[in-house]
Amino acid sequence: MRYQMPAKAKKKRTAHYFKIIMAILVACALAVVGFIWWQNSRSRFVNYKEFGIPVPANYPIHGIDVSRYQQLISWPTVKDMKVHEIQMGFAFIKATEGTRNMDPFFKRNWKKAKEAGMIRGAYHFFIARKDGKKQAENFIKSVKLETGDLPPVLDVEQTYGVPTDVLQREVKAWLDALEAHYNVRPIIYTNVDFYEHYLKGPFDAYPLWVAHYLQLHHPRITRNWTFWQHSEMGHVNGIYSRVDFNVFNGDSVAFKSLLVP
Repeated sequence: MRYQMPAKAKKKRTAHYFKIIMAILVACALAVVGFIWWQNSRSRFVNYKEFGIPVPANYPIHGIDVSRYQQLISWPTVKDMKVHEIQMGFAFIKATEGTRNMDPFFKRNWKKAKEAGMIRGAYHFFIARKDGKKQAENFIKSVKLETGDLPPVLDVEQTYGVPTDVLQREVKAWLDALEAHYNVRPIIYTNVDFYEHYLKGPFDAYPLWVAHYLQLHHPRITRNWTFWQHSEMGHVNGIYSRVDFNVFNGDSVAFKSLLVP
């Protein structure tokens, strides 16, 4: 005859297992809370004496751009750092990528940067083999621009093997959709060589944020540019890892005129 455990014993065993499961869940929750606390504390107490790179001092307005790779950021600490009268005044924050992805740190960075008094902008990483309009819809549903924000940015750096005419068509679809929705002309981000090979001509009327790390005083490009990403190796208080540094090509009046009205 098969042994039957008494009902009372079954209840006792079930209660015992329940306690074990709850203890594991509590331990996991505490571990997550502890990790977040540690990340926040680590970023808040990161303190550099210098930016760690040569910074072009002939530009009055400086900023950074960030994504999930910088993890948790202490934005007030970023804002407060000043070295030789140079201070970070704006930040471009990665929002979306392709047709579905959103940067996991975007919502936090978007909120905290504004609370710290940073001028903020959002950018989309473009996948050339995907539909430009659908990528625009991904950005639009993820990013609510407000008065005083920077215009939206399209980060386009790779062809992913598609022909130039297809790349340009999908880029234009993204730009048109964003301009129609936000009523402001988007900014194009790319490096010098990519612009010269794939974007020059059809997109010369758009503000350009250009990446070029080989010259100290200005990027190696003949057309007008609005922002220059001059280094990817900078340090700033409040961010544990290295970060991209940028300058704006103009004075405070020109900078304010660029912002979303």
